[in-house]
Amino acid sequence: MSDEALALVEFNSVAGGLFALDALVKRAPIEVLEANLVEPGKYLVLIAGGVAEVSEALTAATGDTNRVTDKMMLARAHPGLIEGLRGALDLRDAESLDTVGVIEATSIAATLRACDRSLKDTAVSLSGIRVTGGLGGRAYFVVYGRHEDVLSAIDVARDQLADRVHATECIARPHPEMVRWILTTPTFSINADERG
Repeated sequence: MSDEALALVEFNSVAGGLFALDALVKRAPIEVLEANLVEPGKYLVLIAGGVAEVSEALTAATGDTNRVTDKMMLARAHPGLIEGLRGALDLRDAESLDTVGVIEATSIAATLRACDRSLKDTAVSLSGIRVTGGLGGRAYFVVYGRHEDVLSAIDVARDQLADRVHATECIARPHPEMVRWILTTPTFSINADERG
C-alpha cells in the first residue's frame, strides 16, 4: 500500500482556484498533479505527496470556505490511482483483456474515492481515469481484469458512490479496436509535456 496522499479541491471560480493554488504550494512541498478549469466554470486542484504535507497544503487551500465547492483527501491512496492520474499506467496486456468496467460519477471527488476503494477491495487494474473539462463536472475511470473481479469492482464503486453514480458498464471480451480507444491513460485535458 502507498504512503502517498492524494487530495482534490474544487473552487467556484478560476480566480479563487489560482489564489488557493498559490497558497498551497507556498505552504508545503507537494506535487501538483493538475490544476485546471473543469465544467461548469469551476477550477480543480489535485495534489499528491506525504500525508502531513498534503494535509497542510489542503488546509492552506481551503481556508476561505466560500471559494470551495468540493474537497477530499485520501491519506493512503492506492498506488494505481496516483499512477493513473500521472498517466503512468502500463497497458501492454490491453489486447488480451477478459473484461473492462467503466464507472462514471457526477462528482470528481466521489469518482476518485470510488476508484481508490475499487482498487483496494478487488483484484482489478486501472487502465485510465478521466477528470477533465468537457464532462460537465463528471469523471470516470476504467478498470480491467477477470470478469468476476470487474463485476466486484463495479459493485464496490456503486456502493461507494451511492446517489452520485451516473453510469456503469461491464464489457466482456472487448474487441481490440474498442480497447485501443477505451484503455488510454488520460488525466486532465492538458498534460505537463504539452505545456512546454
